[in-house]
Amino acid sequence: MRIDVPAAQAHDPYGYATETLAPEIMRAGGAFSHAVYRHSKLSLREFEGARARTAEINGCVICQRFRAARDLGGMFSGTGTRGTVVDNGPPPDEAFYAAVPEWRTSPLFSERERLAIEFAERFAVEPKALARDEAFWAKARAAFSDAEIADLANSVASWVGLGRVAHVLGFDEVCLPFTAEAAE
Repeated sequence: MRIDVPAAQAHDPYGYATETLAPEIMRAGGAFSHAVYRHSKLSLREFEGARARTAEINGCVICQRFRAARDLGGMFSGTGTRGTVVDNGPPPDEAFYAAVPEWRTSPLFSERERLAIEFAERFAVEPKALARDEAFWAKARAAFSDAEIADLANSVASWVGLGRVAHVLGFDEVCLPFTAEAAE
């Protein structure tokens, strides 16, 4: 890890940092993340496709292993997944996640899922080009409502920012309590 975390808190460096190092900022980040998972109106597959592509770009190991349908309940401290993005359609299977790097050519994705993944990739890698790409925006606006575009943009912003914090500070080297790997 890139910061000193006492051995007693080494299992949850993010929690330690939240409580002691930058509590107001990190709690705000946590609230942002929770809002994304609680209030997104995107289908679960669109959401997870964009999230998984962002995780690959960020390099965050925890984010790459995370599956909303499987792991989200633990993220909300026992309140479960009711009233979250998990309610927004069937969960993707592992073939879906494995195909995300080949989103352009894989037959597993709908047009909206492909656009959500493309948006996430370009937001993370080339935001200036994305902002100017009128052809992309014509397709996106034909497929998504303005509210869905705002939802997607803020979701990806959350994942890019918070996933990079976890990866850059080395927090992703440790399984956080809400991941399935921690339960094994």
